[in-house]
Amino acid sequence: MDKYISLLDRLIETPSISRTEDKTASILASFLQEQGVRDVHRDMNNVWATCANFDEKKPTLLLNSHHDTVRPCASYTRDPFKATHEGGRIYGLGSNDAGASAVSLTATFCQLYEAELPFNLMLVLSAEEEVTGDNGIRHLLPLLPKIDMAIVGEPTCMRVALGERGLMVMDGIAHGVSGHAARNEGVNALYLAIDDINTLRNYQFDKESSLLGPIKVSVTQIQAGTQHNVVPDECRFVADVRTTDAYTNEETAALLQQAVKSQLTPRSTRIHASAISEDHPLVVAARRLGLETFVSPTTSDMSQMRCPSIKIGPGDSARSHSADEWVGIEEIRRGIETYVELIKGLKG
Repeated sequence: MDKYISLLDRLIETPSISRTEDKTASILASFLQEQGVRDVHRDMNNVWATCANFDEKKPTLLLNSHHDTVRPCASYTRDPFKATHEGGRIYGLGSNDAGASAVSLTATFCQLYEAELPFNLMLVLSAEEEVTGDNGIRHLLPLLPKIDMAIVGEPTCMRVALGERGLMVMDGIAHGVSGHAARNEGVNALYLAIDDINTLRNYQFDKESSLLGPIKVSVTQIQAGTQHNVVPDECRFVADVRTTDAYTNEETAALLQQAVKSQLTPRSTRIHASAISEDHPLVVAARRLGLETFVSPTTSDMSQMRCPSIKIGPGDSARSHSADEWVGIEEIRRGIETYVELIKGLKG
């Protein structure tokens, strides 16, 4: 445990705000080489390696977590870039999200590096997860050998997330005709937008995900008008759309556009929903261990994957992105033990 706790300390004390993770990438690559891992690869700030006896004929299990962090919030009472040990806890930025998972999966990979398993192991420690960046896992996946299933490390209290909703932020624009408010002239774009907002609020999709439930559409921002006596000819609004595996993001966007007169434009369609079958071997192995399952309310790099995947890791999502972030040393120990047992359980 000592060398992995020391690794986490080093990661905390090396700033790795999203898109600036070059130094932590170097630390992780060097650490893997020091543990005897051969052929450690680095692409931009992503670090990856495969097990010693990699065989292209076998399926591959990906172990993935991220080593970038958000910026520390203003209410920190401790130095966010100093790893402080108190009462069995490690305080510091990224300790919980997702340093503990990254370190635990690294320990698991090193422990099973030479193991004879009916599948390959691949470790990916990715960058830019917190910003869903272009140079993180989304960039790396097309460059990797074929991946058949994945374990994504995020703070879940070692509960198993079987899925997570996707996300689309959609910009809406309603176009009207300006006029004098006193003369009842023009076509009020604000009223047009309100009609479309009500349509979006009450829209029912034909299909519903058995795991993730219905797609949720929430209009969260609206802006119109230049002054009180001018009928607005344009109204802009923003919709937060939490998608599911019932439709692709592109299909969801098209159905919503057909339902309204306003122009709807997704900012991105790349944060996809993820859902795994209850009878997938990963889920079966997790249930054998008595691990609790749930649907995650947060997104992760699981949204970028096209293979069956689960999300599980030490720490608690409630501590993520908060001041004085921390993780328990015992949580990391349990995380490593659980990961190893879960992977060995897949042999059956």
